[in-house]
Amino acid sequence: MMTLREIFGHTPILGVSGNTDIPVVGLQFDSRKVKPGDTFFAVRGTTSDGHTFIDMALERGAVSIVCEQFPQSLMTGITYIVTERSSQALGIMASEFYGNPSEKLKLIGVTGTNGKTTTVTLLHRLFIQLGYGTGLISTIKNYINNASFPSTHTTPDPLQINELLAFMVKQGCEYCFMEVSSHAVDQQRIAGLTFQGGIFTNLTHDHLDYHKTFDAYLQAKKTFFDSLHGDAFALINKDDKNGSVMLQNTNAAKFSCSLMGMADFRCRIIENEFQGLHLNIDGVEAWFKLIGNFNAYNILTSYATAMLLGQDKTEVLTLLSQMEPVDGRFNYVRSKDKITAIVDYAHTPDALKNVLETINDIRSHSEQLITVVGAGGNRDTSKRPIMARIACNLSDRVILTSDNPRFENPEAILADMRGGVEMNLAKKVLVIVNRLEAIKTACALAKSGDIILVAGKGHENYQEINGLKHHFDDKEVLRELFENENIVKP
Repeated sequence: MMTLREIFGHTPILGVSGNTDIPVVGLQFDSRKVKPGDTFFAVRGTTSDGHTFIDMALERGAVSIVCEQFPQSLMTGITYIVTERSSQALGIMASEFYGNPSEKLKLIGVTGTNGKTTTVTLLHRLFIQLGYGTGLISTIKNYINNASFPSTHTTPDPLQINELLAFMVKQGCEYCFMEVSSHAVDQQRIAGLTFQGGIFTNLTHDHLDYHKTFDAYLQAKKTFFDSLHGDAFALINKDDKNGSVMLQNTNAAKFSCSLMGMADFRCRIIENEFQGLHLNIDGVEAWFKLIGNFNAYNILTSYATAMLLGQDKTEVLTLLSQMEPVDGRFNYVRSKDKITAIVDYAHTPDALKNVLETINDIRSHSEQLITVVGAGGNRDTSKRPIMARIACNLSDRVILTSDNPRFENPEAILADMRGGVEMNLAKKVLVIVNRLEAIKTACALAKSGDIILVAGKGHENYQEINGLKHHFDDKEVLRELFENENIVKP
């Protein structure tokens, strides 16, 4: 068993009171989970301060406390460690506690507003098929080889990450592909991890409820690249103007991807259809089952990453060409009378715009495009009118509905969205709070050949209302409606 002194690692220590040669039984930052012999980290969060729970942790048997300031009274027999930032110390010490598992495999982090989940999922599938033990940490699910584990956050907390990585090492994984959210960077959830590569997809309007300004959001992403070591690589989407910012202070080897100009890895779209993408990637043409300009970037990024990790070009392109879309990303449901419904996770203005532009590029405009979209509660409110405006500008009919209202009044959320609807476009908009009724109405309005986009929730099989998650699956609802031939048409 390791001692407290042994798991300090590179943690910046400002002060110590007590014996640091005591054994570490476990680490906790949630006082409710503390067991006798544990070390408790008093982490300052967005809604609570762990320093107020130190006494509770001690009552539950904690023998050492990591904090940012000494408590007013120190308990005899307890070790106190003061550090500049407890959240950072948690990450570094968690890595040491679990044997620094990120150093024992090739950990690749993917960050950006859109495309993270698809990119890491494609890479996980690809490296499994290439014959490697491979892990995945993502929004949808976590995987260790082909075994799946539930995912609660885009990027888990430091204890969960290191426990997962340690288990991956134990199961023989050589690679792990991981989504890195801006929240995770800012909250030091990736502190102590060693990344072999960092990937930047794009940066658009999102999470301003947390970061407050776009520049703070950008800087959180940039911090990830600033932390990469000299033996790592940094791969950016050169077509996003923020890509070059990510490379400004990184020590990693710098590489770029592009669909629009010169780059280390290039792609050109030859055909973009509902059947898939015909692409030219670095001089090689291939068909892919994924659809849309945004997926061309995801495919190119996955290919480029595989090249930087020393894989065979022909084998990589062959395997990528066979891959199905990621769950909740541009998935199809078709009715007997040839109505096509597309379910997509698009929950940011840029993602919604990308999906709608893709549909409009492919469809013949004799077909009606009906968009069902909402916005999440207790999140960035400024994107709500923007998303409604995009939906109106790029759709024939729009139904504004509830997404995950969480603790907000869904009608208030929809009022925010309606603020983005221009007067001359208001006649194409319906507001139906109940999501089931909204999707039913879209199906009733659709005629043979029409297209329905149900956006915002994608892979999620729940709707979060007042702290409770109620079962709700957009694809499941659409399948049931399409199997029912008695949909009432207006």
